[in-house]
Amino acid sequence: MQRLKSTKALAIVFFASGIFDLGGVFYYSFLVGTGRSIESPPTHSFYAILIASFLFCFAYLQLLSAFNIRRYLLIIGSVIISRIFYAVLLFACMFFVTDFPTTFLPTAILDLAWTIIYIVLTLISDQVRFRDLFLPYQGDS
Repeated sequence: MQRLKSTKALAIVFFASGIFDLGGVFYYSFLVGTGRSIESPPTHSFYAILIASFLFCFAYLQLLSAFNIRRYLLIIGSVIISRIFYAVLLFACMFFVTDFPTTFLPTAILDLAWTIIYIVLTLISDQVRFRDLFLPYQGDS
């Protein structure tokens, strides 16, 4: 398997996932909520805006980190943890809560897809180790 000689592919994917989350900002800001296009599950507009603001911060971190990906590898690790946590929580509710709506299932699937891409690009990279995503850089070892 060809190893990646740079972190450019990881930076591009991380930037693209930031754009994806910006789409989520608009989705939750304008479409989700009581009296809006998406009312299932019933969500007060406050919570939709709260989620949108979280996604905005998430997107901001991803977009700016992509410009200096080596320096901000820990942010990728944080994003991985967040995306996995969201997907596990959603799937757990879908399996264990009676009549839980599947409205946000596509977003959980896409979040897991982004996570898999980050991990694969990290594992095939010559410059980044998997542990670099979760532990501060300690110099060459």
